[in-house]
Amino acid sequence: MINLPRKVVVIGAGGRDFHNFITVLRKDSSVEVVAFLFTQIPGAEIRRVSREVAGDRYPAGIPIYPLEMLPNIVKFYGVDEAILSFSDLTYDELGNVISHVLSTGCSFRILGLKETMLDSTKPVIAVTATKTGAGKSTVSKAIVEELRKRGLRVSVVRHPMIYRDSTPLVQVFKDLNDLNASSLTIEEREEVEPHLKIGAPVLLGVDYTKILVEAEKLGDVILWDGGNNDWPFYRPWYWVAVTDATRPGIEVGAFPGEVNIRLADAIILTKVGEASKENIDRIVKNIRKINSNAHIVKADFVVNVDKPDMVSGKKVIVVEDAPTVTHGGAAYGAGYVAAKRFGAEVVDPRKYAVGYLRKVYEQYPGMGPVIPSMGYSLQQLRDLEQTINSIDADAVIIATPTDLEKVIKINKPVVKVFWQLKIVEGPSIEDLVNEFLSRSSPKSI
Repeated sequence: MINLPRKVVVIGAGGRDFHNFITVLRKDSSVEVVAFLFTQIPGAEIRRVSREVAGDRYPAGIPIYPLEMLPNIVKFYGVDEAILSFSDLTYDELGNVISHVLSTGCSFRILGLKETMLDSTKPVIAVTATKTGAGKSTVSKAIVEELRKRGLRVSVVRHPMIYRDSTPLVQVFKDLNDLNASSLTIEEREEVEPHLKIGAPVLLGVDYTKILVEAEKLGDVILWDGGNNDWPFYRPWYWVAVTDATRPGIEVGAFPGEVNIRLADAIILTKVGEASKENIDRIVKNIRKINSNAHIVKADFVVNVDKPDMVSGKKVIVVEDAPTVTHGGAAYGAGYVAAKRFGAEVVDPRKYAVGYLRKVYEQYPGMGPVIPSMGYSLQQLRDLEQTINSIDADAVIIATPTDLEKVIKINKPVVKVFWQLKIVEGPSIEDLVNEFLSRSSPKSI
């Protein structure tokens, strides 16, 4: 009797789905991946994974469809199993996905840490979060700066953001010239640019085994800069998790963010200055129930603008980084905080939105009076530019880490927001780095 491979779909968002496929599923002859199903990426089109990525078992590549097509895909291909490979889910959202899959007759599976983590010959410090918008990128930057003070070469490996068919297997950005010569989306630039500005190379792409080889050549240590609230692709020697004090309950209420809390060596509570003591105490209590050993650090972000005189008493538009206020679930970010701190009148942009932006506001009704920096495609960039330029305001406050005005044309004065990590209570970044550097082997998971 011939045992036919199980037909599988991989549900993802252009990140972990490809990693899980390359590290586990591509070489598993007991399964046949018939399709990838994308979610979380506005405007994602039906397309195909290239043969270069798919491998010799898939000479025609593998099609990519929107997740909404799952019932039809199951019927057409005779799918046996769906594998969840994306992050930033509340447990309600996770339950909805599981129910959606099971209602089609498929089995449901999640690939675990031991199956998907790669080991490095260099020490790895990982920075992860409980939900997008917690401030993970700011913590990563602070750790990189501290490591570089010690004279160490740091390779920053960024969680993948595979939004284009032309995404190379390995991308290495050593400086801003490399970045400006690329075709990265706004979201990718937001994560890469801050590290380049302080002299640390950034690597990302599709194949994280090949990326690891290059990262080990460039760095004495590797910093894993996580995406969403996913766990690391590389087994860390030291694990930092970041959670948001203004969203109590999310530290134990999101997947796989709770995994990060359970396994972290240090947990940083950000935005404590905006949170009540009651909520901070609640978060600490929740953390201690599932991780009694981790350091707990309380921190704030010191927010400033480069042109305060153009904010105080002015009518402003606020542009926030898109993931924070979309699937991250936050109503606003540092831009809105800065506008209020400096006494600006924030113009509600929602009634001016065009194209994809209008659809995004409908999809995320909890978003506040801010504009998400959508830029996954040329059309989205045009919609973003048209929306900003059609609003009557004195200035545009930009709180994305990238120079947005280099990507689109803005017809108003631009004010940039800057923020810095400030430890309020608990071990310093220097203390955490000392502990990391004292480790002699990866964490046992």
